[in-house]
Amino acid sequence: MANEMSTRRLGIIVGGGPAPGINAVIGAATIEAVNRGFEVYGIYDGFQWLASEAFAPEVHAQRLRITNVARIHFEGGSILRTSRTSLLQAEKAALGKPVAPNTKRISIVLANLKRMGIDHLLTIGGDDTALSARFVCDAAEQRIRLVHVPKTIDNDLPLPHDVPTFGFSTARYIGTNLVKNLMRDSQTTGRWYFVKTMGRSAGWLASTIGLSVGATVTLIPEEFPARIRLRYLLDVLEGAILKRRVQGRPDGVALLAEGLVYRLGDVDELAGVLGHAVEVDAVGNPKLADIDLEGLVRDEIKARFRARGQKLDIVALDLGYELRSADPTPFDMGYCRALGYYSIWMLMNGQDHAAGRMVSIVNGNLEPIDLHALIDPATNRTRIRQVDVRSDMYRVARAYQIRLERADLEDPEMLARLASEAQMSPDEFFKRFQRAATRLVDGLPEADE
Repeated sequence: MANEMSTRRLGIIVGGGPAPGINAVIGAATIEAVNRGFEVYGIYDGFQWLASEAFAPEVHAQRLRITNVARIHFEGGSILRTSRTSLLQAEKAALGKPVAPNTKRISIVLANLKRMGIDHLLTIGGDDTALSARFVCDAAEQRIRLVHVPKTIDNDLPLPHDVPTFGFSTARYIGTNLVKNLMRDSQTTGRWYFVKTMGRSAGWLASTIGLSVGATVTLIPEEFPARIRLRYLLDVLEGAILKRRVQGRPDGVALLAEGLVYRLGDVDELAGVLGHAVEVDAVGNPKLADIDLEGLVRDEIKARFRARGQKLDIVALDLGYELRSADPTPFDMGYCRALGYYSIWMLMNGQDHAAGRMVSIVNGNLEPIDLHALIDPATNRTRIRQVDVRSDMYRVARAYQIRLERADLEDPEMLARLASEAQMSPDEFFKRFQRAATRLVDGLPEADE
């Protein structure tokens, strides 16, 4: 391959977890690039092989032609597969801590790209992939022009004007329909469902599904302090269930963003809460998919009701993998095709894109973003976009939930009914649930433990 150096060559890499619309980006980018005179190569499994000395282009890469990709925008998954292999130093990459590039891996990546004659690179992925792309671009010293396409169903990359990351819309749509079915089953059977949703660092998916479907209660990490005890989380849920029962409803659906786990502590603290060791991923973060938050919370809440001689039927479910490789909705299909087109336009027309840019479309127009502008200076990571719990949209989402409020505790009649349901005195109930009934934005009272 390296003998034909006069030919412009584009490499396409997909990193991180799957998200609906990946193939639409690959397809549109390939079509536009080929029409512009590029040879296009899709590299399998993200950086897994490209960062390895075992990389073999004939095995780990594929020449992409228009005939290969003309109709793949209808399909979920990724024809190039994906992996979570990053170019960070693993020992320094735990969530929230400063990170540094893995210079050995990056040098291997650059050598393998040079070996293939690739001088233009399109990366598709979330925050860690964007970070790895920035490291490659910096190390290449303008020898490689690079554009990144933001992908994650978590919607947590800091795009301007609340522009969504691709895949988020489809995940929200499918998640809403699944939770809608659970709400019907909950009302029919008189049981509760505790449903964990994806969202490692932000609660966008849980919050927007909860708002769309009208879930009974939705808990996201942004509404809690940086560190909480499990008891606090349980109090919020139990308070919601008790209020629901006082209103004459034994059923309900609670959505729990998986990022709540990080509020319970680091790896060692989590091991203490869970009663077993916690596995970590390649960059030192707890593997959230392996932590049964919904099961833990279910068992603890059931134990509280059982101690009062009350039966509470709860089913715990994990909603996540069902969303990631689904066929994209029309919105994500069209959005991703535009992202793919503009990524090639940026590679060809932007004189400064050798420094690394991320493609973003705002109000129907291209708005490139410097990858370096996304850096959190405290961690050297890509900044995370979180749900603003002071925003009007969050206020709407919160308004339709069944939650204990300060007004409930300040109303003597309601307080008496809640206390009776919990088999406590009004004073005991007030003391126990005061913190759970106060919003973070209103200023939490001091913990009583």
